[in-house]
Amino acid sequence: MSITDGPSAAADARENMAGQIEHVRRELAGVRTGRASVGILDSVRVEAYGSQMPLNQVASLSVPESTLLVANPFDPSHIGAIERGIQAANLGLNPTNDGKVVRIPIPVLTNDRRKELSRIVHQLTEDGRNSVRGIRRQVNDALKKLLKAKEISEDDERRALDEVQKITDAHISQLDELQKAKDHELLDT
Repeated sequence: MSITDGPSAAADARENMAGQIEHVRRELAGVRTGRASVGILDSVRVEAYGSQMPLNQVASLSVPESTLLVANPFDPSHIGAIERGIQAANLGLNPTNDGKVVRIPIPVLTNDRRKELSRIVHQLTEDGRNSVRGIRRQVNDALKKLLKAKEISEDDERRALDEVQKITDAHISQLDELQKAKDHELLDT
C-alpha cells in the first residue's frame, strides 16, 4: 500500500476494506441454509479435462425447487466426476444422477446444525472485522510515518485518521448487517 497523503490514505482504506466485505460476503454465501442456492456449491471442484475445475465451469446450475439443486453437465461424461466433487466438498449433500443431470437434494437443517452454522457465520464475520481493523492499522501507521517524515502536517494527519476511522466504522457496520441477515436466514426459517 503506497500512501502519499491523507485523502489517498482514505481511498486506499476504503478500497481494501470493501474487498474484505466482498470476501466475507462470498464466504457467507457458502454457508448453507435450509433453502437451495447455487452459492453453496461455489467451493466444489470437479476433476475434468485433466485438472480441478469449479463446478460452474463444467455444468449449468439451477434451483428448480426450494430444496433441490440441479447440475446439468456440459459434457455428459463428467457426471461421475461432478458427483464425486460434490461429495468430496464435505457440504453434507448426497447427489444422485439419472444419466443426464445430477440432482442435489438439500436436507432440512436440524436446530443443532443451525446453531453450528450460526457459530461459523459469527467466526467468518469476526475474521472480516479483524481484517478491516488490520487495514485501518496499516493505514494509520503509514500516516504516522508521513507525519514523522514531515510530508504531511499534524492537521492533515488528524483529519486523515478521523476519516479512516469513519470508513472503518462504516465497513464494520456492513459486516454486522451481513451477519444479522445470515443469522436471520439460518435461525428463523
